[in-house]
Amino acid sequence: MTTATQARIEADPALPIIRITRDFTGTVEQLMRAHLDPDLYARWVGPDDTATRIDVWDARDGGSWRFTGVREGEEWSFRGCFHRIGTDTIVQTFTWEGMPEDVALETLRFEDLGGGRVRLHAQSLVDSFEGRDAWLRSGMETGVDQGYAKLDALLAAA
Repeated sequence: MTTATQARIEADPALPIIRITRDFTGTVEQLMRAHLDPDLYARWVGPDDTATRIDVWDARDGGSWRFTGVREGEEWSFRGCFHRIGTDTIVQTFTWEGMPEDVALETLRFEDLGGGRVRLHAQSLVDSFEGRDAWLRSGMETGVDQGYAKLDALLAAA
């Protein structure tokens, strides 16, 4: 069961796509900034026991990004390119450097629900069903849920 503070993560049965839906209290502008400002992004992304270091961040159409997660002396990095940044949409690639041949195309869209509520619609198109299912088995929901809970706290403090 999905609660207000838990993302709904679904695998498309016909395509190698992961869809994430999550509601937030805030504005579209706040959610866009939280995803595009490197200092804010580093404060909320990922599991609670992981620190994030921004290595490269050029949030513009055609810009690139890279960040590293650090936990107990262990590091793993992710990278990609911002393909398009609109007023309520981000289109980017996403690659875990541990599997550089697997590149996802991600689209994040923020829907204004009114009353100070915003719904995130995210989808990641991966290279294969096997790759998609590996992502789902990786425990990604922990990082997604804990990260978005941290984002809730940042939004509440704003």
